[in-house]
Amino acid sequence: MPTDPLLDYALREPRLPQPVDESLAEADIDSETRTGMYRKLHELRQFEKRAHDLFLQNLVKGTSHLSLGMEAIATGFGQAMRPDDYTFATYRGHAHSLARGMAMGPAMAELLGRSNGVLGGKGGSMHLTDAERGMMGSYAIIGAHLCVANGAAWSAQMRGTDQVAVAFFGDGTTNIGAFHEALNMAKIWSLPVVFVCENNLYMEYTPIDLITAVDNPAADRAGAYGMESILIDGNDPDAVYLTARDALSKARSGGGPSLIEAVTYRTGGHSRADPGKYRPPEEVDAWKARDPIPMYHDRLLSLGTPEATLSTIEREVAEAVDAATEFAKAGAIPGEESLMTEVYADGGSRWRN
Repeated sequence: MPTDPLLDYALREPRLPQPVDESLAEADIDSETRTGMYRKLHELRQFEKRAHDLFLQNLVKGTSHLSLGMEAIATGFGQAMRPDDYTFATYRGHAHSLARGMAMGPAMAELLGRSNGVLGGKGGSMHLTDAERGMMGSYAIIGAHLCVANGAAWSAQMRGTDQVAVAFFGDGTTNIGAFHEALNMAKIWSLPVVFVCENNLYMEYTPIDLITAVDNPAADRAGAYGMESILIDGNDPDAVYLTARDALSKARSGGGPSLIEAVTYRTGGHSRADPGKYRPPEEVDAWKARDPIPMYHDRLLSLGTPEATLSTIEREVAEAVDAATEFAKAGAIPGEESLMTEVYADGGSRWRN
């Protein structure tokens, strides 16, 4: 007989993190790359914390979806990607935008809906885009951007470049039809695209394991499309960077697409409207203990990076976030004259057949 889903939820065992793989400290990653990733981790963390504070001050317009606790994925891929590669993200896209080089000031101003925002205040938190830096958009329609990423990858293939499109998505997307359609097409056309599932264990408020037939919603389905099953620690920047480097190299050399499942955890709720009380306290505590930033701090210290260097990075990032906040607050509210601009590619709003 079918079981009661509410009973399943109540009896569900907490999903605890795996221990840190200490062998990654010996990986072939130079110190400059590692300190660069440490800086990026702090930029993403401190930016998101400030966005949360501004939301509570009623300065962020609309809702916001933060990546607190999940920064290692955007960091590792951002470090491995080339400037001319393409990123496609979900509405939880602040981290991926900053990882591709979007300036913090215009990014923060966009969250506040100001005219000095990267999109003039029209996109807001859920639609950050910066095509000049390869950030091809944050998409609110679940799974839709995987197909768009295929189009970008096909364009690169047809133009004969070795650019790669990378599409990031949540675990809930793996139960959407577009996920399966995109994987199938990417494989049969051997597209230079990398699909990255940020499995934070919850499909909004629902544990992904309660409504999915396999244990690993992305990695366990890779074989159905002729791809390797790749499951990694999404809270370890080194693990993400190394996997990203290999997948990007494969795509550039004509080896086709990859599907990566990076297991992580958001320390807050799904959005700022969600207190996240549905999660077992012992699960939340265990994942907070596997926070990527203190773990990576300790790893760099063990590899000989001076504490003074790490402290300087943290201080410089804090100063940059403060400056970005003041830049954003100083921006003007967009006027009515901007409403009917940039609707179409020519910058206007008039429909043309």
